[in-house]
Amino acid sequence: MSFNDNPQLDPRALKATSVKAEDPAAPSEEPPSLKITSASADPKMFTLPWEQPLSTWPKDILVNLPRGISRHIVRFVRVGDEVYAMKEITRNVAEREYELLRQLQKLNLPTVQPIAVVTGRHDENGEPLEAILVTKHLRFSLPYRALFARTLRPDTAERLIDALAVLMVRLHLAGFYWGDVSLSNVLFLKDADAFSAFLVDAETGDLQVELTQGQREYDIDLARTNIIGELMDLSSGELLQPDVDEIEVGNRLVDRYHSLWSALTDTDKFNPSEMWKIEKRVNRLNELGFDVDELEVTTTEDGKRVLVRPRVVDAGYANRKLLRLTGLDVQENQARRLLNDLDAYRASTWRDGEDLEVVATDWMREVFEPTVRMIPPEYRSQIDPAQFFHEVLDHRWYMAEKAGHDVPMADAVQSYVAEILPKQMMDAKTVDDLNAEADSGVIDDEATYDDAPAHPDDDDDYNPEFDQDAAVWSH
Repeated sequence: MSFNDNPQLDPRALKATSVKAEDPAAPSEEPPSLKITSASADPKMFTLPWEQPLSTWPKDILVNLPRGISRHIVRFVRVGDEVYAMKEITRNVAEREYELLRQLQKLNLPTVQPIAVVTGRHDENGEPLEAILVTKHLRFSLPYRALFARTLRPDTAERLIDALAVLMVRLHLAGFYWGDVSLSNVLFLKDADAFSAFLVDAETGDLQVELTQGQREYDIDLARTNIIGELMDLSSGELLQPDVDEIEVGNRLVDRYHSLWSALTDTDKFNPSEMWKIEKRVNRLNELGFDVDELEVTTTEDGKRVLVRPRVVDAGYANRKLLRLTGLDVQENQARRLLNDLDAYRASTWRDGEDLEVVATDWMREVFEPTVRMIPPEYRSQIDPAQFFHEVLDHRWYMAEKAGHDVPMADAVQSYVAEILPKQMMDAKTVDDLNAEADSGVIDDEATYDDAPAHPDDDDDYNPEFDQDAAVWSH
């Protein structure tokens, strides 16, 4: 029976994969020969040196991208035109994580994309090797330590926390208990002036129909504990702004999570004459980036109060609108910024009466595409075109304010590329230093899982302050 087999789960999750992982603690036999279960049909997967420990794979197939701190050996490998992340772990854990990631992907949640699980590995002497979980590299994303190795705004820590709070709420709404929340288990994408967070490590997770308040609060408290420790570690390495209060930032996660959870799940109460408040509630959820599928509207027994509870389907309100208009699939805040620029273009060309779809086609051809084509070739693998466009718009605004008049877009791009963009890129030495630090944290897999804490009981009365030893485990 699958360790994650629950017939009450969303049908999309139940049918996500043919891999049905067993309990990671249960003893079972390894496959006698190499077995690759893959969501991709790339035959080049079979040409990789699976008979070698991952740490000894040849450098000519590796890609030197910054890695986050992990308990396991992780390498980025080029397979054809794609870059994959390879993580060497025990078979049961690899299969379980592959299954979970496939399920979360089917639920349209922000995670790395699972590609394959490779089992039955043996070296040239026939000795067994650990399994490998293969995920697709999330292009333009960075682990949190790599972000702090660059020149960033002083409020970067708070913006990362806000992104993590949104990720936790989305996962919890879907019934995913994380069990190991930390900045290290997340990848971040720049999203206009904010960040988007993506789950990269689901080893300790569990997908359920619905989480109890006790499970959610355990995840929140664990996240707070780990984040404070991670920020203190950054501070000791002089990577954190000296005026950042690590404990205050950790507390911010708790506050942001509860505020967002309340906005998405609370029931509004108002008089029958105040039905306009329904539209206000929906607009507020759209502003937060969430779509509303349906509203449950009821009245109290005496008919004097109206109760409204929204059913939120997913984040990505602006993203879906921009995708429909232009075909651009970008992050939520980037989509808002691009839609605002599209509206400005529509007004400046006196085309308010035309169909937005037609105007959007011209905006793409005349504004967006010429701008992103100006990204120098050496930077195209390091900055997302939508993020580049957003940052050029910001730079153009500052240039115009300083000059006292409008600045042509082409001039703004040239100035941005010459003055700003090079400062945001990491050199090879910085990447090497980050990866050496990441490798220093690798420990033995079996010891990791033998000592792992059990996740909290499904008890709404669970109090995290009585389980601090477990909360510190993943720090």
